[in-house]
Amino acid sequence: MILPFIVAGLVLGSLYALSGVGMLVLYRTTGVLNFGYGALGAMSAMLAWQFAELRMQPILAYVLGILAATALSLLFGFLAGPFLATVSTLTKATATLGLALVLLGIMLFVWNDKARFLRLITDTIGVQLGTRITLTQIICLAVAMVIVFGTTIYLRRSQTGTSMRALASDRELASMLGVRVRRIELLAWSVSGALAGFSGILLSSQTRLEPVFLTFIVIPFLAAVVVGRFGSLAGTLIGGLSIGVIQAVASAFPATSSFSNATPFVVATIVILFLQRRKVVTIEVAR
Repeated sequence: MILPFIVAGLVLGSLYALSGVGMLVLYRTTGVLNFGYGALGAMSAMLAWQFAELRMQPILAYVLGILAATALSLLFGFLAGPFLATVSTLTKATATLGLALVLLGIMLFVWNDKARFLRLITDTIGVQLGTRITLTQIICLAVAMVIVFGTTIYLRRSQTGTSMRALASDRELASMLGVRVRRIELLAWSVSGALAGFSGILLSSQTRLEPVFLTFIVIPFLAAVVVGRFGSLAGTLIGGLSIGVIQAVASAFPATSSFSNATPFVVATIVILFLQRRKVVTIEVAR
């Protein structure tokens, strides 16, 4: 039966999209493509698991995990932001690998690489619609939709959103126009960190709680951003959902299951080739 795989794919894809939005908000504001995003989510999930193991109230454990990811992202932005503002996009992205490796090293030292499971209180509640759909899965889909469209409206209509877009266009000009550059940049780092923490906890409940796995799951996030052409939040949502569904359905068949993990690369490559071909055709027509 293919329906459970489609549902699982939509849920996983919504989390890819949610994480992609967090990466995209930071990229559009600061020009930083954060490869440490998955590690922030992994740290959030590991801390939430640890707090829950210490008999802390689950909700409080989740909140503390998200706050930790937010604080770590903010701290990195505060310390590295001035340097990253003066270097190329490639150097910015490479610098964030340091963040990923440091956090991964800390997690492996504290918790090792043993696979764990994070059970959310919403996992036990569900409905039967051809297949069982849990409240956690519904929350994943709903939150992704709300965050994508809410962020789109916020960036277009709020003063802070306007400042973020202005900063993304021209940092120096935005500063001359009165935009508080550092404040807006740190806000973007904080929002991105919070979304990383939130999506990390949800991902660990839908997949597995393992530092290495969650750190390098950043690849599907990046693929979703590529589908959104590094600018469209709606495109990122579509990209995340598409990647999740294709990956899940591919894993349902023996002939394609071994290739399912390559889905993000395949989708991203097809989109890049399509956009490149479209650009060439546009240039030829213009001539």
